[in-house]
Amino acid sequence: MIEAMVAITIAIVALLGIFSLLSSSLGVNKTTADQYVAANLASEGIELVKNFIDSNVVNSRAFNDGPCLTEGQHAVDYNDINNNFSSCSTQILAAFLDFDSGTGIYSYEGGNPSRYQRIVDVSWLDGGNQIKVKSSVFWTTIGNNQSKIELEDMFFNWRR
Repeated sequence: MIEAMVAITIAIVALLGIFSLLSSSLGVNKTTADQYVAANLASEGIELVKNFIDSNVVNSRAFNDGPCLTEGQHAVDYNDINNNFSSCSTQILAAFLDFDSGTGIYSYEGGNPSRYQRIVDVSWLDGGNQIKVKSSVFWTTIGNNQSKIELEDMFFNWRR
């Protein structure tokens, strides 16, 4: 009888350890998924600014021409609705991105509100011949902790 009770106790302790490990693993999985989405949103912010620069080059405009390439903070998103590749605003900086589950696109126009905010900061260097772009994504994690991912890239006016 005592041997059975000791065996049951050991089994219960082992199962509690496994359940504890499983619970913390699920929490880490959620955190990793949030970081993955945020990193891709930050990367998309830089890519959208790069597309504005490329559009200027293709259309023989100045390297740093356009509202999204002015110095300051911008809310930039992919905008498939209006047949534009992307759009830019300085008025919606505090807004959360919306997620359209049908298209899988984060934007400021339609879908369900997400937990992510993106701010793209544009700075000019070398008299406007270099553009420094910093894309920051903010979100709230489990336990109301604020998280942030920042990516930065430099673009040069190689045509000058």
